[in-house]
Amino acid sequence: MHMNLQMAFSVHSRNPRIVQSFARNFSLWSMKKDPSLESALSRNRRWVVNNQLKNIILRCPGQVAKVRFIQNKFKTLDLQGKALNWLKKYPCCFQVYLQGDEYYCHLTKRMMALVEEEESVKDMQEPVFVERLAKLLMMSRNQRLNVAKLNELKRNFGFPDDYLLRLVPKYPDMFRVVNYSGRRSSMEIELVDWNPDLAVSAIEASAQKQGSEPCFTCSLPSTWAKSWERFHEFNATPYISPYLDTKALVDGSKEMEKRTVGLVHELLSLTLWKKASIIKLGHFQREFVLPERLNALLLKHPGIFYVSNKYQIYTVLLREGYNGQELVHKDPLVVIKEKFGELMQDGLHEYNRRRHLVNVEKKRNKGMVLSRSDKGRDLPALDEQGDRGSLFDPEERKRFYKVLFDDGAP
Repeated sequence: MHMNLQMAFSVHSRNPRIVQSFARNFSLWSMKKDPSLESALSRNRRWVVNNQLKNIILRCPGQVAKVRFIQNKFKTLDLQGKALNWLKKYPCCFQVYLQGDEYYCHLTKRMMALVEEEESVKDMQEPVFVERLAKLLMMSRNQRLNVAKLNELKRNFGFPDDYLLRLVPKYPDMFRVVNYSGRRSSMEIELVDWNPDLAVSAIEASAQKQGSEPCFTCSLPSTWAKSWERFHEFNATPYISPYLDTKALVDGSKEMEKRTVGLVHELLSLTLWKKASIIKLGHFQREFVLPERLNALLLKHPGIFYVSNKYQIYTVLLREGYNGQELVHKDPLVVIKEKFGELMQDGLHEYNRRRHLVNVEKKRNKGMVLSRSDKGRDLPALDEQGDRGSLFDPEERKRFYKVLFDDGAP
């Protein structure tokens, strides 16, 4: 089924009517909206694209890129508008200059300082990345994961883009790259040695600290009486570790459901933002022994998971990972990304201020008198409503969110 979902999304650019019909049907499987969690899903929409642009510029010779080159990359991100206009909106992040008849762009000093800080954090977090990768492999059926599939979720787990070169060869006692079929698309990372110390889930670790039996927690209002009743019934049976060999479990049994819920809980616990694309999780159906109708299983447990179809992107969040719209525990990489977001906002404010002053000057030159409401009004968020390339254009917004949750990007 998940392969069918992926096929439906792949025809988006060719036949949007089919996808819209598909989305309307799938939207019936989403749950009651939670405003705080919906806000958490959308708050980082802009830094995703800017993070991609940052990486593009860093890979260019001398870390300087032609704006024309970035414009071509905009097309691969499925974004409209002029790259020059976009870059100028964030003067604290990107320095644009004209040389001859060609525009160039490089990162600002403040942006480069964040890049260096991010690299420093990645170096310090290397042991954490190694443990995360090992835990993912330990939960899989044969302790192997397809590299192409894992690449789709690598940023969810915070792995560096070059993790296959940076991490795997450095720890030959833990990982190795194998290809048993000989096909390039069949390259896999395999676990070399099972470490029982890592075979402890987040739920089990929490129970050990509290001196209690491992169990799930429910994050629903007390008014959801029926959901609470079903949760207590589900939680009454013993917890089954996601690191347990599934050969002892029967497909479709309550024990298998318990194990699957625990596995998705553990997967989300290992991500930076405690969320993931349901379709991408479904790609690991064989490796993690997931049910064909994973979305239906997630919807059965609204106290543990929150399923959203925001902007027709189907995402599951771990409820206990959030307090309102804020993460309960922020990974050091998340802290860096938030600093990046703050720098973007500073630049956007400066951009809007400059445009406001330019517009005021134009009005003065034309002899126009500002009204009282204009004089007393705060600086307008020109970027939010202005250029044709704005993300708030309905059609472009759809394309943008596809990029956002596909982690071609948080």
